[in-house]
Amino acid sequence: MKKEIIVPAAGESVKEADLVNWYKKNGEFVRRDEPLCELETEKATLDLAAEIDGILTVNVDGGTVKVGDVVGFVTASSEVPSPVSPAPTPVSQVAPAVVDLTSVTDSYAKGHPSPAAAKLMAETGKSVIQGTGKDGRVTKADVSNAAPSVSHPQEALETVVSSPSVSIDFRTERREKMTRLRKTIMNRLIDSQQSTASLTTFNEVDMSAVMDIRKKYKDAFKEKYQVGLGFMSFFTKAVCNALLEFPLLNAYVDGDEIIFHDYCDVGIAVATQKGLVVPVIRNADQLSFHQIEGSILDFAKRGQAGKLTIQEMEGGTFTITNGGTFGSMLSTPIINRPQSAILGMHNIVSRPVVVNGDIVARPIMYLAVTYDHRIIDGSDAVRFLVRIKEQLEDPTRLLVGM
Repeated sequence: MKKEIIVPAAGESVKEADLVNWYKKNGEFVRRDEPLCELETEKATLDLAAEIDGILTVNVDGGTVKVGDVVGFVTASSEVPSPVSPAPTPVSQVAPAVVDLTSVTDSYAKGHPSPAAAKLMAETGKSVIQGTGKDGRVTKADVSNAAPSVSHPQEALETVVSSPSVSIDFRTERREKMTRLRKTIMNRLIDSQQSTASLTTFNEVDMSAVMDIRKKYKDAFKEKYQVGLGFMSFFTKAVCNALLEFPLLNAYVDGDEIIFHDYCDVGIAVATQKGLVVPVIRNADQLSFHQIEGSILDFAKRGQAGKLTIQEMEGGTFTITNGGTFGSMLSTPIINRPQSAILGMHNIVSRPVVVNGDIVARPIMYLAVTYDHRIIDGSDAVRFLVRIKEQLEDPTRLLVGM
């Protein structure tokens, strides 16, 4: 029995994907549910797993594949094939050795480092006696594997530079093909900028009350729910309350109509090694603090592992992005189309503020809301942000929905 490995439908808008690599080799024995290959779509990466035990046959090594394509198959087998040792060749059939005379004579390259190797020698203070590259040239790997022999790297640099046969170029360039995910991010951001009348409004929030609550309850919260009490749950709840009060920021444009939502599916921007992804917390307005924190933690872990699904990143009504985790003081986030607004969080910095006539230091965060001015007036956007500020500075409002 053979089981075909078929490129699955990963979403309504996904028609093709890039076959990035195979985890198993052609002819190798695989177990059921064992990952076989990695696919990268315009929104996420996913693994195709074996459905049965057997021998893998690879039809497509890599490149662009379409939904429904058969990239290989597994032939059912319950036994792992034993490695076959090649039969010894009879002495009488051994071909006479061919001597390359050019290898006998020392090449001009023998013992000389490549530019990359020379640079590494200067940085690490190493000298290499024997090279393994073509014609005996010293490679970067040779330098990496060699033991240090020079106490002062500058001496090595002067020695290498003084050699007339070595050319060192520290200004190197390299070219890499964009991943499908990066190209999609690029195109979506350009589309957002060109198809919306984007405008950003700012405010600041005193995070003292939220930080006091976290300090007071973080240990008990972690012990009870097995997840930390972070800032994102406060912001998500505050956003949901504000969205229900200002529904235009939770809507989107469809032709000459506005589509409203009576629920809050909040996208949380997650930075991964392959790019920015936005998984969605469904019905966030109905969730508790620990449910929100648990969802965000799960998204972050699986996002880094490339395990988020297409379905988890579709259908959001509003997005929150937190550049503050990377140290951003202020930014103008770009709307995640087809949504009409996005909230940008930033770092928390102790700043002087006036409280009851006195200048005091308080932990302040700048907030930004970018919105589509085609359907959202400035007054609504400003009041929306003010409502978030009020709830965070007096978190008891989150309990009573004020």
